[in-house]
Amino acid sequence: MGIEITGLLGLIILILDIWAIIKTIDSNGTTASKVLWVLLILVLPILGFVLWLFLGPKKT
Repeated sequence: MGIEITGLLGLIILILDIWAIIKTIDSNGTTASKVLWVLLILVLPILGFVLWLFLGPKKT
């Protein structure tokens, strides 16, 4: 049972990270900030997503 829950949680994190990367690329931020956010999300998937959620570039 633990394997299924862990796999599902990993899939949810992957989907959220991909969504965050797409939103980051689509934002009005500079290219440098977009690259840094994408790298942060890829290197630290959970923490990077949470930081992006609160501090990331916003689309206006």
